Amino acid sequence: MEGGSPQYNPRSVEEVFRDFKGRRAGMIKALTTDVEEFYQQCDPEKENLCLYGFPNEQWEVNLPAEEVPPELPEPALGINFARDGMQEKDWLSLVAFHSDAWLLSVAFYFGARFGFDKTDRKRLFNMINELPTIFEVVTGAAKKQVKEKSSVSNHSSNKSKSNSKMRVSEPQGKFSKASQAKDEDEGMDEEEEDEHGETLCGACGENYASDEFWICCDICEKWFHGKCVKITPARAEHIKQYKCPSCSNKRVRP
Repeated sequence: MEGGSPQYNPRSVEEVFRDFKGRRAGMIKALTTDVEEFYQQCDPEKENLCLYGFPNEQWEVNLPAEEVPPELPEPALGINFARDGMQEKDWLSLVAFHSDAWLLSVAFYFGARFGFDKTDRKRLFNMINELPTIFEVVTGAAKKQVKEKSSVSNHSSNKSKSNSKMRVSEPQGKFSKASQAKDEDEGMDEEEEDEHGETLCGACGENYASDEFWICCDICEKWFHGKCVKITPARAEHIKQYKCPSCSNKRVRP
């Protein structure tokens, strides 16, 4: 497996953090934008399956490594068995926090293997802790925290947080890209930057950036990078009501 290859060994704090971010992005993708494919692969009729995230931001559902002890710590075993016995959102949350635990174990495995001292370990943890957990991204808790944090300042400058997707010029409606719209009122750009500065993408969990195209789901009201949900500004102009991949895939499971 790519993630367990003996040739791939991040040795510095920065390299381990880059490895962590790549694996995290892959697992977030599995539980959000690729959730339908992930759900289908986790067949309860199959053997014990694990969700792996790789440094190149890809994910894989597979059997655990056969070697004992494994090259890297192994993720939670048998995630597929609980799939049909729980509500889908609860099952995804279960996989999410097990995935968070696995990411930390892999990061600090590298730290132990390559002799990180107290300062290195603390720096690595602080870098990791600046990112929302997979569980927070999947459940929307990260976005709620941002809303609570900025609600006081936003209330004074905007009538409602829910109106944020309607503040840009009319052709874009619920889409946000500050550098794309030459607003007559420059103050609107500043307000948008202030409000969205701490908004997190519902797919990758990264922060809002004013030079990127974003789109808001009309159902769950989460914001997404256009590139994460494969929506371009041109395509977005023809969408009357946008549903993110998670909301589009929500249905009663048999």
